[in-house]
Amino acid sequence: MSNGKNCVKNVMVVGVGGQGTLLASRILGNLYLSQGFDVKMSEVHGMAQRGGSVVTYVRYGEKVHSPLIGEGEADIIISFEELEAARWMSYLKPNGAMIVNTQQIDPMPVIIGAASYPEDIVGKMAPAVSNLVTVDALALAKQAGNVKSVNVVLLGVMAKSGDIGKDAWLAALEQTVPVKFLELNKTAFELGYGA
Repeated sequence: MSNGKNCVKNVMVVGVGGQGTLLASRILGNLYLSQGFDVKMSEVHGMAQRGGSVVTYVRYGEKVHSPLIGEGEADIIISFEELEAARWMSYLKPNGAMIVNTQQIDPMPVIIGAASYPEDIVGKMAPAVSNLVTVDALALAKQAGNVKSVNVVLLGVMAKSGDIGKDAWLAALEQTVPVKFLELNKTAFELGYGA
């Protein structure tokens, strides 16, 4: 990922309600602001209540005019859940990167028995996504001490492959995460960074 301020970079954070996608996007927003970028964010809810599809767009560069990302425009997609990765895959640029939490959360049609959860989603996506990283972020979040820290584990994974220094990421965490959850989230970040 180039750090050139003249081109706009697009990051999508996708998951289901209650997974902390918005907090992850706020951390990213603060990170990019700290690097001197113009940042625009937009949150779109499918079903805003817990369990519905949620996507957040984070765009940064020298000058960003719109917060929205179209199909084929995302440089990075961070997916908190496998089915959401498949749902939003068409938004990824041809050489874009996708970070996928291998967690599976049953959507409503599966819960009520009208459908079954698709098998081998990541395996089916792999040929179409040249830069695909999978991680069991839920297991690492449990190791950190709270299943709700999946979001920060995934940011740790993203940080490792990017070109913004670790200290800047930790500073963005400190700026965004409530103090009482900060140490837990720093641990989650480190586990993701080392994954």
